[in-house]
Amino acid sequence: MNHDDENEHFERLESEMAVEESNDVVDLNEKRSVRSEPTESATSAEDAPDESGDPTTRLTVDRPGGPSGPSFMDRVRGAKRRPVLPAWASSKPEFVTAAGWLAGHTWHTAAYHAVRLPWYGVRLTAQSPHGAAQFVGGTMRWLADREGDPLRAAAARREDVAEYLKLSRQRDRRVRWRTLVAVAASIVGMSTAMSLYVLASAWLLALSGAMVTLALGWLGQPADAPVVHRAVEIPKVQKLTSDIVLRALGSLGIGQINQAIAKGREPLTFTAPITRDGPGWRAEGDLPFGVTVADVVDKRDKLASGLRRPLGCVWPDSVPDEHTGRLVLWVGDQDMSKAKQPTWPLAKSGSVDLFKPVAFGTDQRGRWVEITLMYIAGVIGAIPRMGKTFLLRLLLLIAALDPRAELHLFDLKGTGDLGPLEQVAYRYRAGDDDEDILYILADLRELRGELRRRAKVIRSLPRDLCPESKVTSDLASKKSLGLHPVVVGVDECQVLFEHPKYGEEIKEICTDITKRGPALGFVQLLSTQRPDKDALPPGIGANASARFCLKVLGQIENDMVLGTGAYKRGVRATMFAWADKGIHYFVGEGADARIVRSVYADAVIAERIALRGRKLREDAGTLAGHALGEELEADPAASYDLLTDILAVLSRKESKLWSEEVASRLAELRPEIYGEWGAEQLTSALKPYGINTIQIGRRVDGKVVNRRGIARADIAKTVAERDGKPDAA
Repeated sequence: MNHDDENEHFERLESEMAVEESNDVVDLNEKRSVRSEPTESATSAEDAPDESGDPTTRLTVDRPGGPSGPSFMDRVRGAKRRPVLPAWASSKPEFVTAAGWLAGHTWHTAAYHAVRLPWYGVRLTAQSPHGAAQFVGGTMRWLADREGDPLRAAAARREDVAEYLKLSRQRDRRVRWRTLVAVAASIVGMSTAMSLYVLASAWLLALSGAMVTLALGWLGQPADAPVVHRAVEIPKVQKLTSDIVLRALGSLGIGQINQAIAKGREPLTFTAPITRDGPGWRAEGDLPFGVTVADVVDKRDKLASGLRRPLGCVWPDSVPDEHTGRLVLWVGDQDMSKAKQPTWPLAKSGSVDLFKPVAFGTDQRGRWVEITLMYIAGVIGAIPRMGKTFLLRLLLLIAALDPRAELHLFDLKGTGDLGPLEQVAYRYRAGDDDEDILYILADLRELRGELRRRAKVIRSLPRDLCPESKVTSDLASKKSLGLHPVVVGVDECQVLFEHPKYGEEIKEICTDITKRGPALGFVQLLSTQRPDKDALPPGIGANASARFCLKVLGQIENDMVLGTGAYKRGVRATMFAWADKGIHYFVGEGADARIVRSVYADAVIAERIALRGRKLREDAGTLAGHALGEELEADPAASYDLLTDILAVLSRKESKLWSEEVASRLAELRPEIYGEWGAEQLTSALKPYGINTIQIGRRVDGKVVNRRGIARADIAKTVAERDGKPDAA
């Protein structure tokens, strides 16, 4: 019963009973009308007008007899149906995994005992004399009814004659009956043994003797040293119960939860039974008013202590379609970082179509999580040594298994972690020296040109071939169109974006690839250990459709990778422990944030997969570029300095000049670079440096002509700030 309604009922009864001490008759109709009036708690302020506009009448907020909420059919239509079959039975990959585990478990158990079978026979034979002695001694004790001796002795000590005589007569009956049974069993046993000895063949006689010997050995084995041990040690995990969950939540020190407990209410109202969910337990319920799942996630370490489970076993999470106080608590049997992952399907064989989902990791329950690499730009962020480079390499290995994919790989860390993929890469560079930066810049400029070419190709295709104005798997397979997937992978991308000379231009190109590339067959994957606005430009971070965040240390880094507001919603990569290598929040595939443990592919596995990718390219005739020893032709534009060249063609006496005249002079200075430049190309090239054109008016043939141009002072100032010489401006 609702306590508020009950209190209101009692208050009305008291008011009816508190009449003046007189014998006046109570008017029941009047009392009923008073009872039907709303109480003060159910009305607004006394001076609030009602619908009629009368300020003296109180407005009724909770009207009796009004609608009580959605109808029964509305609730039924919005109800969540539980699956008929469990997940492992309805999913083919999970069923295959479960069947494989059962077969492996059976094979291991059989092999374990088969290897030790001779030793079992030796030990049991050695223990058979002791077993025979135990058998004889036990039989004699049974015949003499030794188990009743303590009872008879106790009756004798109490001098309870009646009880003692009763027990003695019972013993006599038992002894007579048991002696008869023993004699009959001895006769039958001896007769059977003599018959076998006389009539049975040698092998049957030997088999019978061996079985008797082993049985006696089994009987004679010590209780603390059994002959046969378990082939598999099954860990003992405590069952998750409501009491354990409530106790753990009460230990978090959250104010609203403590208040609920103090008032006799439970800190979690369960909305579903606690059930087994994969290799763990799942509990779901509503937290007290004002408590969010994010509050519990922040205290995950205390929650694990309250549950008496390792930190890697406890994963509180929110329900995306519910309010922020709906908690889903999954408690695994094993630490997620230590639990054995199922075998990755691509580890030993298989190829990939980048336009289709591919498994790259598992969730807390051991189920595969898939990703479609096409049509995305991805960002990977984490502090050092948490596995972000391994995750990037894993995604690139998946791309390598599509023979159509053209890989552009740049390892700015310079440690060679992407080295196994060098044998399939179209462009590859490891290091952050000036020549490495120039190589990457030249390749990015080529990719920008390829981006523009593809846009024209897509625009020119018939609607029946390209109905959605984007690259499809069929179009990517047509070599004549040149729309094959282009995968750009950059490790430690902050080195590129923060480069003092070429950083702005690189930012512009990579941002363009992030925004327009997915529809044109480009996949860009960037990883960084310092996810801030300088290492991860806003234009890239805001448009990346796939985000992978391993452990970070703060809210800013968390939201830079996972998106603004992720931390407030309870999606916090700060909760990961140092031991959670490769475990991350994954946002993509049109789903809410999920906790994923990526597949661990070491250098040996990566080398093997890359070799398979090279073989696929050789068979398809798509192996090219760096993998064949072809080096990127030196781009003359990569070694020039546009700002310095502009200062060279503008004299100090010319403070301002039209853009078209500047382009003409640049073409005379370096025709191989600026030969085809015009005013528009010059304006676009200056944008990454933050230099805008200005309106410049001149008198031509007696008339004032206004055109866009540049100011020499702006160029000189930018060069001085870039070179660290602000006074030179």
